[in-house]
Amino acid sequence: MGVVRGMNEASNTTLVSGDGDGEFLAMQDKVRGSNIDETTLLATDYLNHFNEIVMLFEMLPDMPEMLNDVKEWKPKTYKEHFHDSTIAEKDLAIEAYDHVPDIYRQPFEQTIEQINSMIASTVQRLEKNLADDSIDVLRANAKTLSQLIQRLMDMASAIIHGSSKTMEQSEIDILLGD
Repeated sequence: MGVVRGMNEASNTTLVSGDGDGEFLAMQDKVRGSNIDETTLLATDYLNHFNEIVMLFEMLPDMPEMLNDVKEWKPKTYKEHFHDSTIAEKDLAIEAYDHVPDIYRQPFEQTIEQINSMIASTVQRLEKNLADDSIDVLRANAKTLSQLIQRLMDMASAIIHGSSKTMEQSEIDILLGD
Protein backbone atom coordinates (compact mmCIF):
# COMPACT_ATOMS: atom_id res chain seq x y z
CA MET A 1 0.00 0.00 0.00
CA GLY A 2 1.41 3.38 -0.94
CA VAL A 3 0.56 6.97 -0.18
CA VAL A 4 -0.98 8.63 -3.21
CA ARG A 5 -0.55 12.30 -4.16
CA GLY A 6 -0.26 13.66 -0.64
CA MET A 7 -3.23 15.29 1.02
CA ASN A 8 -6.89 15.43 0.00
CA GLU A 9 -7.98 19.06 0.28
CA ALA A 10 -11.62 18.24 1.10
CA SER A 11 -10.94 16.00 4.11
CA ASN A 12 -7.36 16.99 4.92
CA THR A 13 -6.32 13.33 4.99
CA THR A 14 -3.56 11.40 3.30
CA LEU A 15 -4.86 9.15 0.54
CA VAL A 16 -3.76 5.54 0.54
CA SER A 17 -4.25 3.32 -2.44
CA GLY A 18 -4.48 -0.43 -2.16
CA ASP A 19 -2.88 -1.08 -5.54
CA GLY A 20 0.28 0.99 -5.63
CA ASP A 21 0.96 4.58 -6.52
CA GLY A 22 1.54 4.05 -10.22
CA GLU A 23 -1.71 2.25 -10.93
CA PHE A 24 -3.74 4.74 -8.91
CA LEU A 25 -2.12 7.74 -10.62
CA ALA A 26 -2.64 6.12 -14.03
CA MET A 27 -6.32 5.59 -13.22
CA GLN A 28 -6.67 9.20 -12.06
CA ASP A 29 -5.28 10.31 -15.41
CA LYS A 30 -7.59 7.91 -17.23
CA VAL A 31 -10.75 9.29 -15.56
CA ARG A 32 -9.77 12.95 -15.96
CA GLY A 33 -12.47 14.75 -17.94
CA SER A 34 -15.05 12.02 -17.29
CA ASN A 35 -17.98 11.92 -14.87
CA ILE A 36 -15.83 9.91 -12.47
CA ASP A 37 -14.32 11.81 -9.55
CA GLU A 38 -10.54 12.00 -9.95
CA THR A 39 -9.87 11.81 -6.22
CA THR A 40 -12.18 8.95 -5.26
CA LEU A 41 -12.56 7.21 -8.65
CA LEU A 42 -16.30 6.93 -7.97
CA ALA A 43 -19.22 8.15 -10.11
CA THR A 44 -22.49 9.65 -8.91
CA ASP A 45 -24.44 7.87 -11.66
CA TYR A 46 -24.62 4.87 -9.31
CA LEU A 47 -27.02 6.82 -7.09
CA ASN A 48 -29.59 6.85 -9.92
CA HIS A 49 -30.26 3.24 -9.00
CA PHE A 50 -31.56 4.40 -5.60
CA ASN A 51 -33.40 7.43 -6.98
CA GLU A 52 -35.66 4.99 -8.81
CA ILE A 53 -36.91 3.24 -5.66
CA VAL A 54 -37.23 6.47 -3.68
CA MET A 55 -39.45 7.84 -6.43
CA LEU A 56 -41.58 4.68 -6.29
CA PHE A 57 -41.92 5.00 -2.51
CA GLU A 58 -43.12 8.57 -2.89
CA MET A 59 -45.69 7.56 -5.54
CA LEU A 60 -47.05 4.57 -3.63
CA PRO A 61 -49.61 6.39 -1.42
CA ASP A 62 -51.32 7.82 -4.51
CA MET A 63 -50.76 4.77 -6.69
CA PRO A 64 -50.97 1.61 -4.54
CA GLU A 65 -50.88 -0.50 -7.69
CA MET A 66 -47.15 0.40 -7.85
CA LEU A 67 -46.47 -2.03 -4.99
CA ASN A 68 -45.40 -4.76 -7.42
CA ASP A 69 -42.87 -2.37 -8.99
CA VAL A 70 -41.60 -1.52 -5.50
CA LYS A 71 -41.23 -5.19 -4.62
CA GLU A 72 -39.47 -5.97 -7.92
CA TRP A 73 -36.70 -3.43 -7.30
CA LYS A 74 -33.46 -5.18 -6.36
CA PRO A 75 -30.21 -3.79 -4.99
CA LYS A 76 -27.27 -3.75 -7.37
CA THR A 77 -23.63 -3.47 -6.57
CA TYR A 78 -21.70 -0.57 -8.04
CA LYS A 79 -20.27 -2.78 -10.77
CA GLU A 80 -23.63 -4.43 -11.53
CA HIS A 81 -25.23 -1.02 -11.94
CA PHE A 82 -22.62 0.10 -14.44
CA HIS A 83 -22.64 -3.24 -16.23
CA ASP A 84 -26.36 -2.72 -16.89
CA SER A 85 -25.96 1.01 -17.56
CA THR A 86 -26.17 2.76 -20.91
CA ILE A 87 -23.78 5.60 -20.04
CA ALA A 88 -20.76 5.96 -22.29
CA GLU A 89 -18.21 5.65 -19.47
CA LYS A 90 -19.67 2.52 -17.89
CA ASP A 91 -16.61 0.33 -18.58
CA LEU A 92 -14.30 2.99 -17.17
CA ALA A 93 -16.44 3.27 -14.03
CA ILE A 94 -16.22 -0.52 -13.55
CA GLU A 95 -12.47 -0.51 -14.09
CA ALA A 96 -11.87 2.47 -11.81
CA TYR A 97 -13.80 0.86 -8.94
CA ASP A 98 -10.99 -1.65 -8.44
CA HIS A 99 -8.66 1.28 -7.70
CA VAL A 100 -10.84 3.28 -5.28
CA PRO A 101 -8.72 4.11 -2.21
CA ASP A 102 -9.85 2.33 0.96
CA ILE A 103 -10.43 5.68 2.68
CA TYR A 104 -13.40 6.11 0.29
CA ARG A 105 -14.29 2.52 -0.57
CA GLN A 106 -14.99 1.43 3.00
CA PRO A 107 -17.34 4.28 3.98
CA PHE A 108 -18.95 4.15 0.53
CA GLU A 109 -19.71 0.44 0.79
CA GLN A 110 -20.89 0.86 4.41
CA THR A 111 -23.28 3.62 3.34
CA ILE A 112 -24.58 1.54 0.41
CA GLU A 113 -25.25 -1.34 2.82
CA GLN A 114 -27.20 1.05 5.04
CA ILE A 115 -29.21 2.30 2.05
CA ASN A 116 -30.02 -1.24 0.91
CA SER A 117 -31.03 -2.26 4.43
CA MET A 118 -33.21 0.83 4.82
CA ILE A 119 -34.88 0.16 1.46
CA ALA A 120 -35.65 -3.46 2.40
CA SER A 121 -37.23 -2.45 5.71
CA THR A 122 -39.15 0.37 3.99
CA VAL A 123 -40.62 -2.04 1.45
CA GLN A 124 -41.81 -4.30 4.29
CA ARG A 125 -43.26 -1.40 6.27
CA LEU A 126 -45.08 0.14 3.30
CA GLU A 127 -46.41 -3.23 2.18
CA LYS A 128 -47.84 -3.77 5.69
CA ASN A 129 -49.39 -0.29 5.63
CA LEU A 130 -51.10 -1.13 2.34
CA ALA A 131 -52.27 -4.52 3.60
CA ASP A 132 -53.76 -2.80 6.66
CA ASP A 133 -55.37 -0.19 4.37
CA SER A 134 -53.61 2.49 6.45
CA ILE A 135 -53.15 5.05 3.68
CA ASP A 136 -52.42 7.98 6.03
CA VAL A 137 -49.77 5.95 7.83
CA LEU A 138 -48.44 4.79 4.46
CA ARG A 139 -48.18 8.39 3.28
CA ALA A 140 -46.32 9.45 6.46
CA ASN A 141 -43.97 6.45 6.35
CA ALA A 142 -43.28 6.86 2.63
CA LYS A 143 -42.33 10.50 3.17
CA THR A 144 -40.23 9.99 6.30
CA LEU A 145 -38.41 6.89 5.10
CA SER A 146 -37.77 8.37 1.64
CA GLN A 147 -36.19 11.40 3.32
CA LEU A 148 -33.97 9.17 5.44
CA ILE A 149 -32.86 7.17 2.40
CA GLN A 150 -32.19 10.47 0.62
CA ARG A 151 -29.97 11.57 3.54
CA LEU A 152 -27.98 8.37 3.18
CA MET A 153 -27.76 8.96 -0.57
CA ASP A 154 -26.49 12.49 0.12
CA MET A 155 -23.84 10.95 2.34
CA ALA A 156 -22.88 8.52 -0.44
CA SER A 157 -22.67 11.47 -2.84
CA ALA A 158 -20.40 13.31 -0.42
CA ILE A 159 -18.14 10.25 -0.25
CA ILE A 160 -18.09 10.06 -4.04
CA HIS A 161 -16.86 13.66 -4.00
CA GLY A 162 -14.16 13.15 -1.39
CA SER A 163 -15.66 12.91 2.11
CA SER A 164 -14.99 9.82 4.20
CA LYS A 165 -17.75 10.39 6.80
CA THR A 166 -20.55 7.87 7.25
CA MET A 167 -23.72 7.79 9.32
CA GLU A 168 -23.57 5.53 12.37
CA GLN A 169 -26.37 3.02 12.92
CA SER A 170 -27.29 4.82 16.15
CA GLU A 171 -27.87 8.03 14.13
CA ILE A 172 -30.18 6.13 11.77
CA ASP A 173 -32.04 4.60 14.71
CA ILE A 174 -32.59 8.04 16.23
CA LEU A 175 -33.95 9.36 12.94
CA LEU A 176 -36.32 6.39 12.72
CA GLY A 177 -37.39 6.78 16.33
CA ASP A 178 -36.24 3.23 17.14
